[in-house]
Amino acid sequence: MDGPAGRSGATRLMSIGDFARASGLTPKALRLYDDSGLLEPAEVDPHTGYRWYAEQQLARARLVARLRLVGMPLARIRVVAGLGPAAAVAELVSYGRQLSADTASARALLTSLVDELGHAPDEETPMSTDDPRPTPDHGSPALPGPTLRCAARLQQGGRATQEDAVLVGTRLVAVADGVGSAGGSGERAVAALAAAERDGLLDDRLDGAAALGAVEAVLARAAAALAPGDATTLTALALHAGQLVVAHVGDSRAHLVREGRLTRLTHDHTVVQTLVDEGRLTTEEARSDERRVQLNRALEGGRPAEPDLAVHAVRPGDRLVLTTDGVHGRVGPAVLADLLAGNGDPQEVADAVVAAVEAAGAEDNLAVVVVDVA
Repeated sequence: MDGPAGRSGATRLMSIGDFARASGLTPKALRLYDDSGLLEPAEVDPHTGYRWYAEQQLARARLVARLRLVGMPLARIRVVAGLGPAAAVAELVSYGRQLSADTASARALLTSLVDELGHAPDEETPMSTDDPRPTPDHGSPALPGPTLRCAARLQQGGRATQEDAVLVGTRLVAVADGVGSAGGSGERAVAALAAAERDGLLDDRLDGAAALGAVEAVLARAAAALAPGDATTLTALALHAGQLVVAHVGDSRAHLVREGRLTRLTHDHTVVQTLVDEGRLTTEEARSDERRVQLNRALEGGRPAEPDLAVHAVRPGDRLVLTTDGVHGRVGPAVLADLLAGNGDPQEVADAVVAAVEAAGAEDNLAVVVVDVA
């Protein structure tokens, strides 16, 4: 779209929406950068306040967008954007070195805390990290070997190949969404998980830090099964003596339904999720952002497995659900919540989820696993 000046032939102006799409920034971010003086529009309508940007501003806007992705503060971006190429390189090298030093310090502190907590006696009540509600398990029956009812659905959708995979084991369930030139990386990862469970790595007598270590060892096997350059998302749930261990990397998701309420147990490892966390994108903007499929963490061949880990209490009546992004990327949060909290058995719920995705246009592979704790 041409702006007012563009129609007069002086220069071509772009609307804030077009400029946002071309630069990789959002209209919300552009308004923020205008207010802070970092990226002022070329022209502002005096009556409506609508902002117009010149095409020549795209290079600066794209630089700002990339520097924000690495977390550089606005004040420092303003400095870098005002420098010549050589001076800007020096500033970026200096910032990168400080970033490395800060990360090393944070890792050292975290390592110390992990060591302290790893040697502390376990509390009587199992730890729950993501559910904000109290978990009054003091009076709940112990679950050394909970009875599980499971169902899984795997559909190819509109893709030419099937890259999603599911696992339903005795105490281990998982979904994966593979990427890579050879294909099949998700299937290889879950096959390695199944073999690890058969080999006894997930001993039900383990708890606490030992259970976490066992789950990490299982995911290390999955990573080792991938060829260099191949990768997959992987979200796995392991049950250990009444506790649920969640291991997660990528943008597949784990959900808990308890007393009709849906809680997400995992955090997407995507560029867009980082922008949402930092307040630079709204949740609604993220759902349509072109970068929503760009992973910044995955299980990769030739690299150590470094999943997010969490421990939750498990109760009779809980429902655990795993989905790949072909499900939650296609069905809205409210609709998905209603489906997962439905009264049907696991197979009926899984079937309903697949039907909803197909009704919405199943453009991607999709996988869903539903587990009811009886």
